[in-house]
Amino acid sequence: MKHIELILKKAIEKNGFNHYVKQQKAIDRWSEIVGKTISENTKATKMSNGVLHIETKNSTWRQELQLQKQEIVKKLNKKLKNKIIKDIRFT
Repeated sequence: MKHIELILKKAIEKNGFNHYVKQQKAIDRWSEIVGKTISENTKATKMSNGVLHIETKNSTWRQELQLQKQEIVKKLNKKLKNKIIKDIRFT
């Protein structure tokens, strides 16, 4: 199985898809990284041009997360071991 994993990694890098894989990891790991309380009230929907789009349960959550945005960006990038996320848009 390691052989297939290595082949896929090389193919992804060779074809320039590595950036897209990293962006998808940000979406996939959103709940894990931000924790239970935030993840129960939000959903990562897409990533485009370094901007992570998050749907929030209501305007109260949107406002609260807006205040925490810079810390969340730092935390996400640290956990992803890459500066993939430049900004977050809460809707």
